[in-house]
Amino acid sequence: MENLQSLNPNRSKKALSVLKSIIIVFLLPWIYSSTTAFINESKTIEKTFINPFIWGIISFLVFYLFIYEPAKIYQKGQKITEATFRFLSPLVRVAPFVLPIYSIILFLIYCLISIFVKSDGLLRCFMFIIGLTFTLHLVFSAKVLRSRKNDFLMINYLFSFGFIYILNIILLALGFTVLFDSFSWLSFCNSSFQISKGIFSALINQLFL
Repeated sequence: MENLQSLNPNRSKKALSVLKSIIIVFLLPWIYSSTTAFINESKTIEKTFINPFIWGIISFLVFYLFIYEPAKIYQKGQKITEATFRFLSPLVRVAPFVLPIYSIILFLIYCLISIFVKSDGLLRCFMFIIGLTFTLHLVFSAKVLRSRKNDFLMINYLFSFGFIYILNIILLALGFTVLFDSFSWLSFCNSSFQISKGIFSALINQLFL
């Protein structure tokens, strides 16, 4: 009887791993489509504004890889998020990974300042810092999730980070929609859906037709 009871949790874990593996397969086209749709829609933004964002991403990656890993900055951001959602217990555990808190705070500050000050230079500076903070969030969220033990074939990591990445791209696209008239969130969503639909249709045709 004890042996049967000890087997049930293992079977449940295996079943959950199989389910997550299936979901991961379906997530991959959405990761590709959301990234491609975001890049394509970003081309509607003037280069003088989108280039600082790209340089922000590159600057963080160079700093992270060759100079210093700002883990404490990321951890402080997690504490801010946890404190913000401490009254919503279901969100306390996931919010620090899902929400790029520094980018959100900076976005709110910029929206407030832009009511009184209209400056292209300020917007370029903001876009650079958003590139930095957004990349910081993704890189360290991936690192923390990847470091967790007892993750066979990194299934939990791929499952969790896949969702986090897609949600963050959606949030970033929503922010760009507020900042730039040329950037359309609906167009981004539609393009992402159409690309994913094309991938799934091609796979179905190859496998079953």
